[in-house]
Amino acid sequence: MKHTLRGDTVTVFLTGELDHHSAKDIRAELEALIANPRVKHLVLDLKGLTFMDSSGIGVVLGRYKTLSQRGGTVAVREPGPHVNQIFRLSGLYQIVEKLC
Repeated sequence: MKHTLRGDTVTVFLTGELDHHSAKDIRAELEALIANPRVKHLVLDLKGLTFMDSSGIGVVLGRYKTLSQRGGTVAVREPGPHVNQIFRLSGLYQIVEKLC
């Protein structure tokens, strides 16, 4: 999992699958990145993500809760058709912005 930090925004590039097998490790890595109180915004670049299940929804929701408590946001960029459908059907787009 690669990432970049610019100001108060961390962008994370996810690849492969975000499912019950990988969620624990990805959750831990994301938590470490946003543990810095200077980080207010998380952008998840999903171009390389090929699959996501309900465990992935939990990962996104948890980071949203953490960042929203400090006035921050979570956004996603370039979700593939499958992942986009999961975000849409689950209602995540009501709290997570989809960037063009």
